[in-house]
Amino acid sequence: MIDSEEIRTGQEGSLKKKTAGTLKWNSIDRLASQLLYGVVGIVLANVVSQEDFGLVGALLVFQAFAIIFADSGFGAALLRQKHTTEEDYSTVFWFNLFVSIAIYFILWFGAPLIADIFQHDARLIPLSKIMFLTFVLNALAIVQTNRLMKRMDVKMIAISNVIAQIVGGGLGIGLALAGWGAWALVWQSVCLAGVKTGILWVSGGWYPKTWMHRDSFKRIWRIGLSVFSSSILNTLFLTIYSFVIGAFYSLRSLGVYTQADKWSKMGNASLSQIFTSSFVPLLARVQDNPADFKRYMQRINRFVSFITFPVLAGLAIVGESLFHTLFGYKWDSAIPLFQILCVRGILVVIISLFGNYMLALGYGKRLFTIEVVKDVAIAVAILSTIWFESVELLVWGQLWASVATFAIVICMVVKATGYSFASFLNDFLSFAGVTLLMCVACWLLSKIEVAPIISLLIQITGGAILFIGVTKLRKAPELSEALNFMLKKG
Repeated sequence: MIDSEEIRTGQEGSLKKKTAGTLKWNSIDRLASQLLYGVVGIVLANVVSQEDFGLVGALLVFQAFAIIFADSGFGAALLRQKHTTEEDYSTVFWFNLFVSIAIYFILWFGAPLIADIFQHDARLIPLSKIMFLTFVLNALAIVQTNRLMKRMDVKMIAISNVIAQIVGGGLGIGLALAGWGAWALVWQSVCLAGVKTGILWVSGGWYPKTWMHRDSFKRIWRIGLSVFSSSILNTLFLTIYSFVIGAFYSLRSLGVYTQADKWSKMGNASLSQIFTSSFVPLLARVQDNPADFKRYMQRINRFVSFITFPVLAGLAIVGESLFHTLFGYKWDSAIPLFQILCVRGILVVIISLFGNYMLALGYGKRLFTIEVVKDVAIAVAILSTIWFESVELLVWGQLWASVATFAIVICMVVKATGYSFASFLNDFLSFAGVTLLMCVACWLLSKIEVAPIISLLIQITGGAILFIGVTKLRKAPELSEALNFMLKKG
């Protein structure tokens, strides 16, 4: 006869296997997508002008809000629910679709106002009317994506992202080389969204079978409202820098900032997405068992620090060699911004992880509080630095705002989870020392006078060997876990 301990062990093994598979495919998704995104971005950055990047950067400010309104927190609510019905999926689908279409027409008619805000540049009017089609296309894929994430079966999501990057990137490069400028970036985005959504619809096997249901809407809205509110504030203060630079400085300065922000986010946004889609469904399954929840928190904290610290700190250290290798000297003014944003990215990933803990435990309302704390810190930073008319100083303000946010939010999470402050610090600082040692070694290696690409390879190789070697000597289990996640089949 099978006792309860055996059943629990079997369930835990199955859950661990699903988590490993999810983490593996999420990592493949992000690594492959970002590799393709990077290759395309390198070509475009060398062909398209800084001002053209600034034009599209201005549109991204409004598009970011449109995406949040189209989803309204419903996608996160579906992930948070333990049991989701067909009525829930259909309700979310129709709501997302109607809201996205309504917002698109609002922005269509508001295009001249957008142009007035950003240096009265009339080129933004036709660009915006095409660019904003992307969030309608993305809204069509929200349920398709969340159903797969809910089942911890993200293989097709990864495949759709990779194919979309190939097709959209190919179109963008072709148009850029043909001299289409900002239009190349716009059509690349539209094509990418359309291809991804199309693949998920063809392969997903789900179509709305019912209409919107009032009970489903009320239940999902209660969960999603806090996520929506926090997302609005988060997006507001993430895009406010682009708004301030584009409206008060110049579109060229916005183009430089956009490049630094874009390449730094390839690191921190990718990591946040991997960790969220991999760990939130797992945590939601053990939310009613405090002991298991804390045990998983510890493992997640250590694993996140094992990946995040060396990746983002390493990117900051090799920033100059990286930019010179990829772009020559065209984007030198973006290098210090990129390095600061990479360091800030470590805190961004950890703060995002804190939000996931709150979400998994059902403390959705506290996500809004976290965003308020974060946004107040950012507002103070902006007001303190905007008068100096220095983009670099604005970015330094972002870093210090994140430091202040981390200090406050970790206290909130300690209270909510019962996981001690000392335990959190011990988990996150487990790999800080070896990361610092790696960074010092990379900095010393950068002093060798060789071609940028050789310098980059030397720094990456030396830093990786040092970090992995020290980690292996310490017999840290995270190293073997990471290798297992990447090598396991499924």
